[in-house]
Amino acid sequence: MRAILLAAGLCVFAAPAITMAPAAASDKTDVLAVVHQYMDGYNKGDVKAEVATCASPASIIDDFPPHHWQGATACADWAKAYTGYGKANGIAGGHVALAAPSQVTVDGNSAYAIFPANYTFTQKGKPQSVPHSVWTVALAKQAAGWRIVGWTWSDGP
Repeated sequence: MRAILLAAGLCVFAAPAITMAPAAASDKTDVLAVVHQYMDGYNKGDVKAEVATCASPASIIDDFPPHHWQGATACADWAKAYTGYGKANGIAGGHVALAAPSQVTVDGNSAYAIFPANYTFTQKGKPQSVPHSVWTVALAKQAAGWRIVGWTWSDGP
């Protein structure tokens, strides 16, 4: 009888973990989908697709001036600054290849992901590459789904 009660008790305590696992897996999948939607938009030059994944407000840190964008239009402001910086410096055809994430954490309505990345582009017609870069993204689950609330880019060595 004691074994039956112990088994029944374990089932009661294990049941929440079993029912929670698919939700966590689904959230992780949804987070990754939003991150890839943003980067696919970037790679295609589709600013609307990028901006659609961003929360308002958001915050961005990147390696070109002014280095930090924040507020209701941070993602659109970053895209405009990136385009201007590219034109001023002869940079075109930017493309980011994301590797598998080194970390994806979902905690309730917050998520955090780190991606090794390779940034390629042409500068004044010459192919360039910045391997071993890192893109770190923070997201929040909102009424419209997961949205990027901030990201940082760090060039590789």
